[in-house]
Amino acid sequence: MSTSQSVRSFVAGTLCVSCRPQVVGLENVPEQGPFILASNHLSFLDSVILQALSPRMVHFFAKAEYFTQPGLKGRAMKRFFDAVGSIPVQRGEQAASVQALEDLVALLEAGSGVGIYPEGTRSRDGRLYRGRTGVGWLALTTGAPVVPVGLAGTQRLQGPDDAWPRPHRFSVTFGEPLDFGHPGRRHTLPRRREATVAVMDAIAALTGQERVDSYNAPPVGRG
Repeated sequence: MSTSQSVRSFVAGTLCVSCRPQVVGLENVPEQGPFILASNHLSFLDSVILQALSPRMVHFFAKAEYFTQPGLKGRAMKRFFDAVGSIPVQRGEQAASVQALEDLVALLEAGSGVGIYPEGTRSRDGRLYRGRTGVGWLALTTGAPVVPVGLAGTQRLQGPDDAWPRPHRFSVTFGEPLDFGHPGRRHTLPRRREATVAVMDAIAALTGQERVDSYNAPPVGRG
């Protein structure tokens, strides 16, 4: 077993013992080929949860600071995030955001799975916000199917203002894959928006969250 598989299995086992999560729809994750997990976002731990409980490795963005902190703790953090498939990205820089999407394209073209939060940042009030069109662009550019994911209860594990996680039950529901075809990079903006709306509709159907027809934004000074 590889280091990555060992770390993911350890985290999955810890979650199952401490939180007894309900996980539904694992069969909807393709057994091979590229795929995009598109999930609602409630907690700092959401990416780790999905990376651990998905039947295949999923690459999510993580703050670049997690990979560059000094000392023993910093090295341990880097090894962990590398092992679960996280991709370092510098938040708040347009050029970095564009390059980050290109990194996801490269992973998908190599047949890997990637994860994305269409809302862009965590929901602090539990509602589901309007999706940003990056998920539509990624799906149409690569032709990869989108697996909508509904998380419930993860905010109780570690909320936006909590310093440390605590055990609590939560659920993860993987929905049926959505196929938007493969028009490539020259697809139209309306088509990208339609794909994004379809993804958000699918996530909403899985979570039952109240919806907000506006974009979510992090509090000033926070990501």
